[in-house]
Amino acid sequence: MRRTVSLLALLLLLGAAALVLWRGLDRQMDQPSAAAAPVRIEVVPGSSLRSILQRLQQQGALRHPRLVQLYLRLRGEVPRMQAGTYEIAPHSTARAVLEQLAAGRVVLESLTIVEGWTVAQMRRALDAHAAVLHQLRDLSPEQLMDALGHPGQAAEGRFFPDTYRFAAGTSDRRILEQAYARMQSELDDDWAARAADLPLANPEQALILASIVEKETGREDERAKVAAVFINRLRRGMRLQSDPTVIYGLGERYDGNIHTRDLETDTPYNTYTRAGLPPTPIALPGAASLRATLHPADSPALYFVATGNGDASHHFSATLAEHDQALRAYLRRLGVQPDARARAAPAPTGRRP
Repeated sequence: MRRTVSLLALLLLLGAAALVLWRGLDRQMDQPSAAAAPVRIEVVPGSSLRSILQRLQQQGALRHPRLVQLYLRLRGEVPRMQAGTYEIAPHSTARAVLEQLAAGRVVLESLTIVEGWTVAQMRRALDAHAAVLHQLRDLSPEQLMDALGHPGQAAEGRFFPDTYRFAAGTSDRRILEQAYARMQSELDDDWAARAADLPLANPEQALILASIVEKETGREDERAKVAAVFINRLRRGMRLQSDPTVIYGLGERYDGNIHTRDLETDTPYNTYTRAGLPPTPIALPGAASLRATLHPADSPALYFVATGNGDASHHFSATLAEHDQALRAYLRRLGVQPDARARAAPAPTGRRP
């Protein structure tokens, strides 16, 4: 009987000691670390829990790695730490650190695709990003679209300009798939909500025109007006006469200036020599240009020309006479004789009737 009582007493003591130990360990899990600044740690695939905890301790992000291991052992947990680069917040608790690593909340890298960039410019930025896993770097535009599952589709204009955030080691394929899907979603939504009676047969034509609008002005307050000029011209069967399309068609031959010979040299993208829209977009249009194209301003304007005021604004005209007057004022501000044929900078749409 005495042995039984002694055994029970011993068990009770052990249980109480275990409870005290457990509560102590549990409290330790919620004690903030000594790190007063963020701590970065790289978890490579195959890293052991022990090695990760030791490195965290060495960098001041964890106080007692052995107690953490004991706590996890007593709970019967073996958390799977996901690979990646992590930034541990100052004074994080051990519990918060484990949750962050188990959830894979890694540091996110970013890539900004700028509105108005061409696909070539976008790919140069993507190829130069050190945190990207490059799988599609050496492909031609045609091969690129094949690899993304869109054979026969032109690459230009198909990727939505935005800032994309991703974990280090994400493939360029994945980033481009996201940008492509985003553009398709934006275009589909805007096309479904488009204004009535636009002279655009399908979303593809809307995308092409939006890319021209994107290149013609960077001013938010002018996009719908610029779109209206091109919509009005398409309705009347007038040529678009957009300098950015000429520049795009020149490719590497463009020397920074548009010359009379450039306007008169026929290419599939020369909207001075060819009627209608060019065969593909000429840039990556942003959301504002898509919306402006499919909801143009209520305007009779058929021409626009830079004001030369230094604010990137334009003068919009409904008649050729008004436009010629605005053009002469623009040239005078540039210090160019109004009858001069050469132009020192990309010049206004509708230079000719």
